[in-house]
Amino acid sequence: MIEFREIDRHNFFDVIDLRVADEQKCFVAPNVFSLAQAKAFPECVCLAIYNDNVLVGFTMYCLDFDDKEYWIYRLMIDSKYQSKGYGKAAMEKLIDRIKQDKEHQMIYLSFEPENVLAKQLYEKLKFEADGRIIDGEVVYKLTY
Repeated sequence: MIEFREIDRHNFFDVIDLRVADEQKCFVAPNVFSLAQAKAFPECVCLAIYNDNVLVGFTMYCLDFDDKEYWIYRLMIDSKYQSKGYGKAAMEKLIDRIKQDKEHQMIYLSFEPENVLAKQLYEKLKFEADGRIIDGEVVYKLTY
């Protein structure tokens, strides 16, 4: 069962050691960068993704400072645990978590246009292109 845990002194180094497959490295920032970004952007929430007490991935989301909308900035599953459904399960859990804020009805994310696997996952979860490209990434939205 997928669960989120805070990142603290007990799992920090394990989280930064997580790695995507080599062919995905150009699509996802290293977790150490995301954790540093969250320090400078305190609205960002970083979470470790566990499956049955095994660390399998990392995610970061926020209520964006500029547009006041929810954005999922990062989702990564370690290469050892990919293709087991953890990414989809983690996204579903994260979407449910964000939906708890009843003042919002939209979640945004963006990804590199070449990242076909991400596109397939997000479309399975009912995200749709919103027509924007930001910093070379396609923006998708989920309305709920």
